[in-house]
This record gives sequence, structure tokens and C-alpha cells, in this order.
Amino acid sequence: MSEVSGWEGLARAVSDLFGWAYFLAWSLSFYPQPLLNFRRKHTLGLTVDFPLLNVLGFVCYTLSTGAFLLNSTVRRQYAIRNPSAPTPTVRPNDFAFAVHALILCAITYSQFWSRLWGFKAMPGKRANRVTQGIFCGSIAGMVLVGLLVVALDQDRGLPQSWAEIDIIYAASYVKLVVTCFKYIPQVLSNYRAKSTKGWAIGQILLDLTGGILSVSQLVIDSALQGDWSGLTGNFAKFGLGNISMIFDFIFILQHYILYKDVPKGKGDEEQQGERQQLLR
Repeated sequence: MSEVSGWEGLARAVSDLFGWAYFLAWSLSFYPQPLLNFRRKHTLGLTVDFPLLNVLGFVCYTLSTGAFLLNSTVRRQYAIRNPSAPTPTVRPNDFAFAVHALILCAITYSQFWSRLWGFKAMPGKRANRVTQGIFCGSIAGMVLVGLLVVALDQDRGLPQSWAEIDIIYAASYVKLVVTCFKYIPQVLSNYRAKSTKGWAIGQILLDLTGGILSVSQLVIDSALQGDWSGLTGNFAKFGLGNISMIFDFIFILQHYILYKDVPKGKGDEEQQGERQQLLR
């Protein structure tokens, strides 16, 4: 019995270590891009779609992690819907990461407004139509779920009834949708330009590290509970980590293999002209 408890204690310690390590890696991953933009005094090479959708995504992620961690009503409703593992697997480091990431994403997005930062004036502050559709559709979807909860919630804690937790799940799914799409415009931009110049690879390496640690922590926590519903109950974290890692590998492939040798002699202005022509 003591041996089992010893292993359980070790597993919890490893989970805590992975949690704060992923928090550190993912948190640091948001610095290379704005620092690169600041050093170059422009946002050339970075699509506006990425930070715009990041802001929306982390507003939703902050809402969902904060609710599962701090809101007693949502936690009670979670316990009713997941009786075999009644405690959400959201940890304090998840919420701390979400708040920090939201702030850094907002800073990066603000850099597209060149006058605020004294940057060179650059075209491309408008997101593409698909991004705009996802942005507006996600907000509309959450509003719809909120209206359904207001209209249909009987506040009796029944698992099948509409409740506040459904708004939180909707926010989690918006985060997943945003994560699925937010990288695609940047992947296409790099592909069309045959270059990753202006796209900070450091953020990708840190993001990959954080994704591995985040998913590992979630698996350990679910194993400790003896129920894998911890994965589905915290699907945002599980899906977020795996989706991010897939795109991280794509960016690593682009940076270190496909477009490793960037043609010399091309100034940023010429490269920007090429990108604008390709994106028309």
C-alpha cells in the first residue's frame, strides 16, 4: 500500500513539474515574435490573422480555465456530468498561462498598428475573409449558446439540461477551432514566399516543448484519477496541445529544411512586394 502511495506521490510531483515547465515554455513562446517585430521595426513576414485569432482564442481559454478552476457552479455541474472523475483537471498553471498569453497576444496584434510602435507603415492589417468569418462566427456561436442557457436552464443540476458549463464548453471549442485555423494563413504565407523570414522560429520550438509537457501532464492527471474522462472533460487542453504540435512540426520543416537557404540580396521591401502580389 505504501509502495502504491509512493508511486502516486511521485506521479503527482512529476505532474506538477510538467505543469509549471509547460507554463514556462508556452509563456516564453509568446516573446520571440513581438521582440523580433520590435527589433525590425515592422511586422513583415507575420500575417495579421495569427495574432488576431490568438487574442480571441486566449480570451476563450482564459474564460474556460478560470471557470473550471474558480467558479463553484461550473465545478459542481462538471462533477454531475463526470461522476467517475468529478474534479476538473484544470490546474492553476493553466489559468496563469492563459492570462499571460492573452496579454502577449494583444501586444503582438497591436504591433500591426504601426503608429503605436513607431514602425514602418506596412500593408496587410486586414485579416482575410475566412479569418473574419471564423472570428465573427465564433462570437455568434457563444452568444447563441448563452441565449439557450438563459432560456432553457432549469438550474437543477441535471446533466442533460442546459447550464452555465455549456457556455464554458463553447468557449473551449472556440479555442480549439481558432487553434486549428490560426496557423494556416502563416503556413500558406511562408509557402508562397518560400521563406520564414519575419516568423520567429523560437516561438515554435518553445511551443512544441510546451505542447509535449502539457499533454503529458493531462495524461498523468487522468491516470491518477483512474478515469480517462479527464481527457474529454478538459478537451480544450488536450486538443490544444496536439493540434499545436502538428503545426509546430510543419513550421520546423519549413524553417530548417524546405526554406533553409533564403535567397540573399532581397530587402524586406522587395520581399513584401512579392508577398502582396502572391496574396492577391
